Amino acid sequence: MHSPLRPALLLAALALFVSTSPAQDRLKAMPGYERFTKMSRESADAVKPGTLAVTWVEGGKAFQYSKDGKRWRFDIAEGKAVETDATKSAPATKSAPGDGTGRRFLGGGNRPERGRQYTSAISPDGKLKAFYRDHNLWLSDTNGANERPLTRPPGTLSPGGGEGKRGSASVTLAPTGGEGWGEGGSAAKRLKFGTASWVYGEELDQLTAMWWSPDGRRIAFYRFDESQVKDFFLTLSHTRINTTLDSEPYVKAGATNPVVDILIHDLDSKATVTVDARDGKPFDNSVVGHYLYGVSWTQDGRELLFHRTNRRQNIMELTAADPATGKCRVVVREEWPASWTENSPAIRWLKDGQRFIWTSERTGWKNFELRHLDGRLLAALTKHEFEVANIVRLDEDAGTLHYMARSGDNHMKLQLHRVGLDGAGERRMTDPKWHHTVDLAPDARHFVDTIQTHDSPPATRLCDADGKVLAELAKSDTAKFDKLGLKRVELLTFKSADGTNDLHGLLHFPSDFDPAKKYPLLVTVYAGPATSAARETFATPNALTEFGFLVAAFDSRSVNGRGKRLLDAIYMKLGVPEIDDQAAGVKSLWSRPYVNRERVGIFGTSYGGTASALALVRHPDVFAAACASSSVTDFRHYDSIYTERYMWIPQENPDGYDGGSVMKHVGNLKGRLMLFYGTADNNVHPSNTLQLVQALQRAGKSFDLQVGPDIGHASLNRDRMMEFFIENLVMK
Repeated sequence: MHSPLRPALLLAALALFVSTSPAQDRLKAMPGYERFTKMSRESADAVKPGTLAVTWVEGGKAFQYSKDGKRWRFDIAEGKAVETDATKSAPATKSAPGDGTGRRFLGGGNRPERGRQYTSAISPDGKLKAFYRDHNLWLSDTNGANERPLTRPPGTLSPGGGEGKRGSASVTLAPTGGEGWGEGGSAAKRLKFGTASWVYGEELDQLTAMWWSPDGRRIAFYRFDESQVKDFFLTLSHTRINTTLDSEPYVKAGATNPVVDILIHDLDSKATVTVDARDGKPFDNSVVGHYLYGVSWTQDGRELLFHRTNRRQNIMELTAADPATGKCRVVVREEWPASWTENSPAIRWLKDGQRFIWTSERTGWKNFELRHLDGRLLAALTKHEFEVANIVRLDEDAGTLHYMARSGDNHMKLQLHRVGLDGAGERRMTDPKWHHTVDLAPDARHFVDTIQTHDSPPATRLCDADGKVLAELAKSDTAKFDKLGLKRVELLTFKSADGTNDLHGLLHFPSDFDPAKKYPLLVTVYAGPATSAARETFATPNALTEFGFLVAAFDSRSVNGRGKRLLDAIYMKLGVPEIDDQAAGVKSLWSRPYVNRERVGIFGTSYGGTASALALVRHPDVFAAACASSSVTDFRHYDSIYTERYMWIPQENPDGYDGGSVMKHVGNLKGRLMLFYGTADNNVHPSNTLQLVQALQRAGKSFDLQVGPDIGHASLNRDRMMEFFIENLVMK
């Protein structure tokens, strides 16, 4: 989920938790605490990494960097580095403008809070400001003078003297009042312009809801009709004298979605046109145009671009709209009937604003295509049976594309590739036994390459355009790491639960590891769609090992970077294959004499919390304890966009939803379960945990519960979690 299940939360789960106090009151007296505290302090800087951040100068003839507290300049022609005065450094070679995504975030200021959009956008000439207020879109001078509404109450004239139109069809614009007529009516609170539903921000990364044309003479904006959407009510301020109520139109899986439209207002003619995003078809579940997002203007301002999908999200189209008529045409269509399509494929525009590099999964693998705005496929730039990753450099003058791809000796090791813009001359330029991070010179004749693996710390070197190593620049210092006795992390390979695929994991050892002893095992998990637990960047051992545990992280068939067909294994059955694979990962360690198979715990947050709870109740023979934080306990409780992408609607997939429901399996509970939720969680609502609590009580099962008063989507305090695991896996 871009939500409970947001991949970034995997990092949060590994890094661990909201901590409200240095330690819970019993932890200090428990086994391993003193060693954990000592080693955490001493190992904080155990590795001095051999990574360099370089700045290219003189067009790529030299570069500068800091090392050992000094500033250095490396002249490529001379082949050596000399210490330099940082105050007299040559000016850096400027990179091309933009972030490579084609996006321009308007409105400025801090990033909106989770699920929200920027509330204002300044016109390209800096003279006007569009802004959202009271469910409506307004215009003013940039300094705030001359405010006027662009949207008015239904049935009244628009600012241009007539109602908006899609061709000859009338369009109802939004009210200007702040209160509206309440839920269920045609009200201001149920009809809003210049903003989006919370789930659009959360699941479709829609941070903007108004878009100026490049010439500043038109502005496009959202209209959301939420009159049929049920509100979700969240009680807040529990730690104060009086509580408050937060109300949000939040569509649960299978419920009614808001009707979404994009309107375009012409400042000269004062006319407002509704984009015909559904090609004249009514808004329903099957139409491509159910979801509209990823909005931007073409470089010349002649068309408005956006993505549209059907509700099932197995068809996605990049679409162009005529701003004068609202008529639409398809630029690119992606379809994957077996499951879901990528919502927002990476795109890079060429200078002419007509050609672009498109990332497609139509072959089952992410590959690059060169396309034209008129809909033509100009070239299949790559035809790999492995995944491409990010674009490093697009050089139109040279006619080349440099990019990273998962072509190492495993999919976790990214490699630098080069290909012509006609798809010819493709080659890999780096050594596949390493994971690479590269900084390409402006003239593309050299690159600085940082290499590493899970157990080999980073080193940085200079390479020529073909990947030949010219100079070693830096390597990691592991003297303290070795002196402390810290152990390298082990990369595991094991079979998926169905025996069809090799999967990977990482195993962490304590610094005083003794293979003659038996150790309890902790599994840290996320396991959501298209996320990874194993990686080929150097990892220091998880600090929790110093409590006397082994710590493992396992990939599942939900893993990122291995192609669409492997991911299809989880379609319509979240909470089953990926959880079975976590159990398979643990079982792969049973043959090791130092693993105590009777004492295995699992923990995670968000999707990781879901995975932890399900692992305990679906595999009671494998897991003895679980700590589940901010968990979706039944996917019927989660939002429509995320859940239905992977599960479709519960009305048509009841068995799939039951399979991933923790409540349906509580009768199997044998081990110890700790639950945590925040009372202010507006993402994974408290009702998830509370319904699980009810099910456990009705089943007569004992469990532990921790509540975060007025805390949002978060994890249990780490120290309280470790009390729980030590009590149940060490002291018991």
